[in-house]
Amino acid sequence: MFPAYYRRLASAAFAYPAIDNHAHPLLTEKHRDSLPFEGLYSEAAGEALVDDSIHTLACYRSTFQLAKLFGLKKGEDNWEAVKEKRASLDYAQLCKMCMQPSGIQCILIDDGLSGDRDLVEGYKWHDQYTFSPTRRIVRIEVEAQVDSSTASNLLRVVTVNFEERIVTCANDDDVVGFKSIACYRTGLDIAPSEADEDVEKSLLEAWTDYDATGEFRLKHKALNDYLVCIVLRIAGQYKKPGLGDNDITLTKSSPAHMQPLIKAFPDTTFVLLHSGYPYSREAGYLTAVYKNVYLDFGEIFPCLSADGQRAAVKQVLELSPTNKLLWSSMHTSLYEKFDSEHFSADGRWWPESFYLASIQSRQVLYDVIAGNSYHNHNTHVARQVFADCIRREELTESEAAAIVEKMLFHNSNRLYGLGLTPKLDIIM
Repeated sequence: MFPAYYRRLASAAFAYPAIDNHAHPLLTEKHRDSLPFEGLYSEAAGEALVDDSIHTLACYRSTFQLAKLFGLKKGEDNWEAVKEKRASLDYAQLCKMCMQPSGIQCILIDDGLSGDRDLVEGYKWHDQYTFSPTRRIVRIEVEAQVDSSTASNLLRVVTVNFEERIVTCANDDDVVGFKSIACYRTGLDIAPSEADEDVEKSLLEAWTDYDATGEFRLKHKALNDYLVCIVLRIAGQYKKPGLGDNDITLTKSSPAHMQPLIKAFPDTTFVLLHSGYPYSREAGYLTAVYKNVYLDFGEIFPCLSADGQRAAVKQVLELSPTNKLLWSSMHTSLYEKFDSEHFSADGRWWPESFYLASIQSRQVLYDVIAGNSYHNHNTHVARQVFADCIRREELTESEAAAIVEKMLFHNSNRLYGLGLTPKLDIIM
């Protein structure tokens, strides 16, 4: 089944079960084609998504891999043929076809969508495609939503009532952590404390916007920072990790901005999402020097080329303790509705995303740790192009395999207190 070249490592990389520590729910069958499928591998929008993203290396690679999954003949393995084939498949069949070979044993789902909840399936729905029950990650911006009935008592709603809702979530056994998308809104330079007058001013601005638009959107920095700190305090008390995106506004999305916050809440565990990309080294540094920081190495599958993925994982491994790295299928794509006319980042809606993330990340983990730039698992061909860690005796093969198993499964299992036993025959 595995090549003689580092068989133990190959077994871990290609066959060990995985815990997806950060995902989004799948689209419902009714809405399976409601969003441009190009969002599977790209963060672009509009014409840049439909016209240009199909010419990226990420698209060419995804096309080849999906064409193979769907059984398309050579000459038919183009992007349009892939889309036509998936559209012809029964939705349940498509989901099973993608999920079964992924080796994903458990999914932790951020189901906090601010748009149309009918667009996606509930988190429990995904249990039919995994061996272990799906668990929730609570998005705090959704918990802070208000309606017109709170107009006369807004301050209490977004402070006392918000805290009560977060405590309720923390007491829910299905909830394994909290997530903030503050970086999309106001940046990762979150202040550990805010002056009352600044928070009150932000509340007034937020309410003015709500009165005009009918939407309570957290885009005011003092208020965002204040709510994030409430959650961090509660998360520390209840030992529920806090997950944070670093994306969109690059000048404010480096995880280095979070150092004061990390120091201010030493009892709260922080999970930096999306490999910290494009600040993977900075994220790795924080993971190395702060006990309460972990790093998710999702996002880059399948958005980057294979070489880009290998480079990012290598940067993560330069300094990060390998017991603090967590695998996920999630990348920041399009289509989380944030107002009446536009869609923005943070979504993974298609079953193909789980499949591609799994097979690509497993290949990259093998390549990076074994030192291959290319490895064809099916034909048992391996070409070594630079000295690898094992041959240089920097790692034994058993140590390398154990690192992969930790990154795919054991680190998330321990951090989130899931208590799962790996299903070793999940990929046959």
